[in-house]
Amino acid sequence: MSDARGPRAKTKSAKAKPVKAKAAKAKPVAKAKPVAKAKPAAKAKPVAKAKPAKAAASSGRERLLAVAEHAIEHARRLGVDAAEVSVATGHELEVSVRQGAVELVKEAGSSGLSVRVIRDGRVATSSTTDLGRAAVEAFLARAVEMAEVSESDPLAAPPGRRELATTWPELDLFDERTSRIDAEEAIALARTAEAAALEADKRITASEGASFGRSSGHSVLANTAGFVGERAGTYQSLAVQAVADDEGGKKRNGVYWTGGRFFSELESPTAVGREAAVRALRQLGATKMDTGVFPVVFDKDAARSILGLLAGCILGDSVYRERSYLARKLGQSVASKHVTIVDDPLIPRGPGSRAFDGEGRPVRKLLVVERGKLQTFLLDTYSARKLGAKPTGSAAGGGGIPHASTSNFVLQAGKWRPAQLLEGIERGLYVHRMMGFGFDATTGNFSRGAEGFLIENGELTVPVGEITISRNLDELLKGIDRVADDLDHRTATTSPSFRVDAMTIAGA
Repeated sequence: MSDARGPRAKTKSAKAKPVKAKAAKAKPVAKAKPVAKAKPAAKAKPVAKAKPAKAAASSGRERLLAVAEHAIEHARRLGVDAAEVSVATGHELEVSVRQGAVELVKEAGSSGLSVRVIRDGRVATSSTTDLGRAAVEAFLARAVEMAEVSESDPLAAPPGRRELATTWPELDLFDERTSRIDAEEAIALARTAEAAALEADKRITASEGASFGRSSGHSVLANTAGFVGERAGTYQSLAVQAVADDEGGKKRNGVYWTGGRFFSELESPTAVGREAAVRALRQLGATKMDTGVFPVVFDKDAARSILGLLAGCILGDSVYRERSYLARKLGQSVASKHVTIVDDPLIPRGPGSRAFDGEGRPVRKLLVVERGKLQTFLLDTYSARKLGAKPTGSAAGGGGIPHASTSNFVLQAGKWRPAQLLEGIERGLYVHRMMGFGFDATTGNFSRGAEGFLIENGELTVPVGEITISRNLDELLKGIDRVADDLDHRTATTSPSFRVDAMTIAGA
């Protein structure tokens, strides 16, 4: 676990939950990840046994290691061919306010163990929240029983000992400040941000709320091949949604947020609130633009959404199942020459950074698309075997069914300033927000709702909304003719602004 994010139920005394076990066959598609700023390149250090995170209490860290090592040793005694366990703990806090009143306070702690066992090519995965020695031993015995009745899969074997990481870098992913943020401070941050939005302009008439969340997590990954690695991470975010009244009773929403692995990376609550207000106000008077084919400029937030669609199409799971339009395009042109994309798990403080992958393999920066040409897919061990290729150290999970995922998936910055993307456009669309999920990964067909501004003679003019933009993603990426230099690393999947030569716009 590199970090632990997302709200959970209010903390209660831990009770043992029923063990869930299942045969491992289908492999899930990975999800996207959270936020932070990049730092200089990391320096590798020898593994030893798993370097402790600064903020982890010694006793808690030692307990995770002891549980993992006991589970692996007991799995060996049960006669498995291979086993992999992940033991994790996490702590979360989430608060929200609306019009100054507290609407939600959630604080939760969690712990659990997940395992993947293999015997005679038969695989089972299971998880439990009871970490007592006797409970773990009984749990493992049931997991082995499940493996014995599952269908054999000769490709499911884990990496061999020589394929596992023996050194990894310190990536600076854990902030001791995070766990010291209590509910009172979190509420104060949210209230300050919301107040800044409401006070920014008299046309801001309401708020859909402000929220603050923080999370921290520690985990140990271990397997019967001798790998033992510890991971720890933190994350916090602050978001505000301001509302402005428009003509005809329409409400224009403006959303802005900030986040990072370290609290010091967050923008001030006042700045977040004011930016949310600005985003609501700039949509006042929005109208539909005319239907037709026009150039489109995507700001970096909207561009990131486009890049996220591509990310799902280069994962090994999607490729070997032929659920990606890119499945047969390795080595071919899939974007314009202005597009170079990397997957880099080694960015210090990076939102998607990891020192080793979910199977214990070493990781490295991967050149995915180079000047428009697709250079590699992202592969875990299983998908690599299905495709007759080599793993890329891109496995997610641990102690479950491994699957490929991105880490820090980045479209490299170009040479143009954002304002230069508007040059030469007599009539077009500037997109700063998209809605809906109109994308078919198998065909590449793309269509989503959008809002932004009309571009006229190289200038942003009136706000537009209630329109739909569409084009096949393959054609869209090949139509990128300028990429801006405004890249930041607030999110794990990130892109600078870019311009597309033409898209179909359905409007008035």
